[in-house]
Amino acid sequence: MTTLLRGIVIGFSIAAPVGPIGILCIRRTLAEGRTSGFVSGLGAATADAFYGCVAGFGLTLVSSVLVSQQHWFRLIGGLFLCYLGVRTFLARPAAQAAVPTRKGLAGAYAATLFLTLTNPMTILSFAAIFAGLGLANTRGDYGSAIVLVLGVFTGSVLWWLVLSTMASLFRTRLNTGALQWLNRISGIVITGFGLIALLSLI
Repeated sequence: MTTLLRGIVIGFSIAAPVGPIGILCIRRTLAEGRTSGFVSGLGAATADAFYGCVAGFGLTLVSSVLVSQQHWFRLIGGLFLCYLGVRTFLARPAAQAAVPTRKGLAGAYAATLFLTLTNPMTILSFAAIFAGLGLANTRGDYGSAIVLVLGVFTGSVLWWLVLSTMASLFRTRLNTGALQWLNRISGIVITGFGLIALLSLI
């Protein structure tokens, strides 16, 4: 139980800082509803669980490959963020929220999963936190590692549930003009994150 609670705290803490995924989740919640925003967050939570597995099980080979290839991950992730930012900036707000479809939800999940996985520096965050708490490299104790990763996933999911729920509370209070400005601001912020990722390659 202690390991599970630690995992939940770790997952929640790593997911909480509002970066490009958070902005994307908020924007999708306001434009398409809480379900779409929450499913977007689930993609990020899945990626967090994957990196939690790498750190928790001490998969040094996978970790070293991810870190050694971070140049390409940043390039691909940065370009994808720029694409999403421009598309968000140019998007016109709908008169009413779209009804989430299975295809649309799958696309929202896949996009945030891809974006989070293309940030391999996340593995360093997990490794540092796990080491600091004495949880790193749980070789041989697979039960504890599984519980820890489950906690990380649960904590991350809790954050995205909180964020999408809070964003949905403001949804009915925004008119078309406000949503248009939200699209523009979100687009600029997301594109900015993409440009920062690309500039870090220089």
